Amino acid sequence: MNQTRTIALAILTGLTLVTSGCAITRGQTDTATYIDDRAISTAVKTKLIEDKTTGGLSINVDTLNGEVALSGFAKSQAEKDQAARIAANTKGVRAVRNNLVVRP
Repeated sequence: MNQTRTIALAILTGLTLVTSGCAITRGQTDTATYIDDRAISTAVKTKLIEDKTTGGLSINVDTLNGEVALSGFAKSQAEKDQAARIAANTKGVRAVRNNLVVRP
């Protein structure tokens, strides 16, 4: 179990670094904010994957200035709500926009 978690975190971190580069996106004030946002997104995504009640792989996580936006699909309202709770309880998250669509 611990090895699976470590592998998942390594994969997510690698994907984040490869796809993000060092560019600052619109609305972010500096590189430090950008890096913090990427770390928050990675932490939320890791927690969603680890949680047995959420479909972490079908949920997209984007962060801008500490505000997390969840998008994608959930199998139930309970899963959608749990994903929002997980995101809200992650260090550095200031707000959560839950844009998940419930689709059985």
